[in-house]
Amino acid sequence: MDEKIKSAILKQVENEPFCKKFGLKLKDIREGYAKVEMLFTQDMENMFGMAHGGAIFSLIDAAFEVASNSHGTMAVALNMNINYLASPEKGSLLTAEAKEINRTKKTAAYDIRATDNTDKLLASCQALVYRLDKPLPFL
Repeated sequence: MDEKIKSAILKQVENEPFCKKFGLKLKDIREGYAKVEMLFTQDMENMFGMAHGGAIFSLIDAAFEVASNSHGTMAVALNMNINYLASPEKGSLLTAEAKEINRTKKTAAYDIRATDNTDKLLASCQALVYRLDKPLPFL
């Protein structure tokens, strides 16, 4: 992966207000791949005291965003299909890994999985981006 692109994305994610709000941390990035972590905190609970689906979705979406833009050109989400499979324990460290499974000139498809610190599968997602023919604006 081009170091200029990697460095720019790392800096951008670190300063992104939404990532700060949820405590999302980019742990690994390669072309077509990203790993993001988040601590499941009490303010992310739903009305049943379980992890809110929106919190898990945010973790998955952050990994998807980074993986799909890792080639140095803008990519925007077209579709995300998520299946919620389990709820993590309170205080768990959650991880999402996004892996590119197909890329064309105009689209790219990703497999994204969220797990907890015991490797329990919490959610799986298939996602699609539209690839713009524009460099990332922060490069």
